[in-house]
Amino acid sequence: MRDLRLLPKAHLHTHLESTIRRATIRELGGESPVQDRPFTSFREFADQRAAVRALLREHRHFRRVAEEFCQDEAAQGVRYAEVTFTAAAHGERLGDPDMPLAAVLEGLAVGAERYGIQTRVILDHSRRRSVDRLWRTFNLAIRHPQVIAIGLAGDESYPAAPFAEVLQAAREAGLHLVHHAGETAGPASIREALTVGHAERIGHGIRALEDPALVAELRTRRVPLEVCPSSNVLLGLVPSLAEHPLPRLVEAGLTVTVNTDGETTLGAEYQHAREIFGYSDAELANLARASVEGSFAPAGLKAQVTAEIEQWLSS
Repeated sequence: MRDLRLLPKAHLHTHLESTIRRATIRELGGESPVQDRPFTSFREFADQRAAVRALLREHRHFRRVAEEFCQDEAAQGVRYAEVTFTAAAHGERLGDPDMPLAAVLEGLAVGAERYGIQTRVILDHSRRRSVDRLWRTFNLAIRHPQVIAIGLAGDESYPAAPFAEVLQAAREAGLHLVHHAGETAGPASIREALTVGHAERIGHGIRALEDPALVAELRTRRVPLEVCPSSNVLLGLVPSLAEHPLPRLVEAGLTVTVNTDGETTLGAEYQHAREIFGYSDAELANLARASVEGSFAPAGLKAQVTAEIEQWLSS
């Protein structure tokens, strides 16, 4: 079987703050989180991640984790990554609205040059937080060409409707829109992401199968789903990887991309697809192609990485 770490891929759904190396967490003065059981609630998960985010205090911290992200992703065969970062929240916490994002972009630029990976940034916003903070996120995004999208994240029981004006402004400004939906909440959250949120991709979307009409709409519109199997199990949303709906989403004709949410490596997720779902190399290459096509990468880069996938499959 072909080495999955050499399979060229795009990574579309991963949170920078969740990818920080355990050794780096310890060096920054924190305790490395080791989760050997599913979380009991989304709140428990969010609180643990908040404790890690609080360790990032200085420019060098943000730059370091961004550069290390590039190195780790390149080692998994990732040619292009769209990494999510909660810039406005860090800026608010530290009293410096510009520094966290500037430092991350600097680290990503260094990492791109050193490790041969292309990256772009998605700025996310917790649905629990204020509309004013999302406006600050929007204003950060439009000032940096490397930021290609904004999106709603966090507890999906909070509606997207209060943020409609900001999301419309983002759309008009040429930013892409990508929202978490259909993970902890049902199909209605996906519909709201598509209508109120103008979503071009859906973060997670695993509960779409509960609504056949929604499945048909997603299939017709070819809206990619950013599926993160290990994360879904870790959050207790799916009992096990063997019971994960990813194969059923593929069988339904939906555009499925494989991602990590920052909870594992992308190579490991593809290995699970091989070992647990029984996917052949050709089927794994299809998932990789979907990740490239579903990305917001330039057309030339998409063509290049797709050609590299074909070379991997023919090797």
